[in-house]
Amino acid sequence: MSELHIPAGTSAQAPYDTVIDPGEREDWVHTGLRVLALEPGGSARLGTGRTEIMVVPLGGSCSVQVSDRDGDHEFELAGRSDVFASATDVAYAGIESTLTVRSAQGGRFALAIAVATSFHPAARVAAQDVPVEVRGGGNMTRQVRNFGTVGSFDDCDSIIACEVITPGGNWSSYPAHKHDETVEDPERPESELEEIYYYEIQDAPDGGPGFGYHQTTQADPERPIEVLVEVRSGDVVLVPHGWHGPCAAAPGHAMYYLNVMAGPGAERAWNITDRPDQTWVRGTWDELGPDPRLVEGADGA
Repeated sequence: MSELHIPAGTSAQAPYDTVIDPGEREDWVHTGLRVLALEPGGSARLGTGRTEIMVVPLGGSCSVQVSDRDGDHEFELAGRSDVFASATDVAYAGIESTLTVRSAQGGRFALAIAVATSFHPAARVAAQDVPVEVRGGGNMTRQVRNFGTVGSFDDCDSIIACEVITPGGNWSSYPAHKHDETVEDPERPESELEEIYYYEIQDAPDGGPGFGYHQTTQADPERPIEVLVEVRSGDVVLVPHGWHGPCAAAPGHAMYYLNVMAGPGAERAWNITDRPDQTWVRGTWDELGPDPRLVEGADGA
């Protein structure tokens, strides 16, 4: 299943370090990701077409201009030094818009993409308004920045997006879970969603590259999938279906991933099913308490 692990640089199309477009890969329909690398003074322009896009600064600041049926909009995104520093301002552009990203100092900017049907106007979410939560306990603690999740940002059509920081030595996306079918049982609902994991890993103090691991396994014998890969900065893992997780950060190397999700359902929802033999770990979190390296409402790892 190596086609689901896309190592850094292998999908590059200048000025993008990463290009994953919906509909351009077999059985990949609803989501996309582009990572834009701009030199000082650089810019890039693209049309959204039948997609909606959230601009997420990974390192550096930028201005985002959006022309849509509501008119012309310009947003300044203060950004951050790197993904481990803090949450960030983000910008949203709806379908049938023109989007231009400019950066005076240069930087790297993720474009989280989802196929959409209804129009929503351009918007900016300020960093201070991004809900930040600490999830898990003990060495399963991680921090989630909910800039584009259901209930945090809802003036959109289908996209669901967030960032996760996992301190070195910790596990996240654990228990493994899935969202690959529509289940309308009110006691155990599930949403059908594709998911993208985009990784950055903190370097060692001497500058050596960090690493971590990602696993996806089959939930349905009729749809086999088996992914266990070492991930490094700039890598992408696609999750079309199946149990995904855990993601493990090597000791000494904090792990960041950007999640982008969307699916065919009329309702924008994130309902998951835990892998049954792992769900018990949720019952240990209160006793273990949060990892002291992460404080609720704060950033860092």
